[in-house]
Amino acid sequence: MKRFVCILMVALSALPAWSAKKVTVAELSDMLKSMHDQQKPDADVAAALKQVQLSELLSRDMMNNWAAYSPGPLTNEQIYVLEARSANMPPPAADLPNTAAPDAAAQKAILDKASAYATKTWAQLPALTATKTTLRFQDNVEAPATSSGMAGGAKEVAVGSSFVSPFQFVHYIGSTESVYTSDHGIEKLPEDKTKWGANRMIGLQEPDPSVGTVFQDAQNGGTINWLRWENVNGKAAAVFSFQVPKKKSHINTNVCCFPNVDQTGVARFSSAAIAGATGGSGGATGNFQTNTDYVNHFKANGVPYHGEFFIDPDTGIVVRMITQLELKQSEVVHQLDTRVDYGPAKVGDKDLILPMKTVINTEVVPNGDSQAAGKFSTRATLFTIEYKDFKPK
Repeated sequence: MKRFVCILMVALSALPAWSAKKVTVAELSDMLKSMHDQQKPDADVAAALKQVQLSELLSRDMMNNWAAYSPGPLTNEQIYVLEARSANMPPPAADLPNTAAPDAAAQKAILDKASAYATKTWAQLPALTATKTTLRFQDNVEAPATSSGMAGGAKEVAVGSSFVSPFQFVHYIGSTESVYTSDHGIEKLPEDKTKWGANRMIGLQEPDPSVGTVFQDAQNGGTINWLRWENVNGKAAAVFSFQVPKKKSHINTNVCCFPNVDQTGVARFSSAAIAGATGGSGGATGNFQTNTDYVNHFKANGVPYHGEFFIDPDTGIVVRMITQLELKQSEVVHQLDTRVDYGPAKVGDKDLILPMKTVINTEVVPNGDSQAAGKFSTRATLFTIEYKDFKPK
């Protein structure tokens, strides 16, 4: 394994800035240990992590195990990025339960419990509020100020000479706190007057998918299939995959905002310029307007999607849900994947199962030119969201 780590580190040093080497969690763990033993500085370790991509789920337990090998905040930042980017991947095979798949009858029994939970228990959740803390990670933009809530913001990130630009890598941008409100298990978003797009960031203006809505879509689509067992919160959960076609989907998307390209780059010239073009002595005394109005939302109703349910086999409770929208690469939004983890919470005198953590991975074309010929730039934004202090509304 030491030989592999040496080869990997040499390969990383030779990679161009836009490449990403796929590694397993174990391989990355060994690399971190090796760099720790070599007393590599924080900036060097962070630079190495920017050039890898995990092929497996990075758990919070493993992240905690790596704390002893992290030399500083820049490394911690990139570990959080790797966690978010791997959120929808299966864990290492060694971490999966060594349990045979249930037979068809047992699978149906689990899904029947889950259906009852989604349509009755979840759909009857009371109106409630909570504190919602959102961390934003993003590439192709610099943090507007020294980040709060996490040591080492994007402005302090140092990169070596082998990198083309520090901004093409994902960095921590900042954190915000807001009030989370839901009723019958459906999030209610407040009015948002932020100038998204113009601030070089996107805003997600549709609530996270609801367990009740997604489970009903998946049932109506008729494509819920057994996938595997997976440990969630110390207990084996039954994982089922599902596929929802457009005609059965009740998932919408609203991403803000993109430039009004029809008003971008309008040339205006004086009459003197016209005279010059026809043989006179005039010149191009006009100007080329580049003012851009960020007003375009990417909106779509009934988006096809697929995903996974993680179900407690004894109770039918959905303990995790993944949804991945199937978006066209010709659109300005290429990716919008959401994972929500659920857990127990005390709300007043009631014990409820509610969202505990959400991870959202997105990729957009910020300049609105996805349908244009030739090259176009993309922007990756990762959100990690945690909820606390649930209260009845």
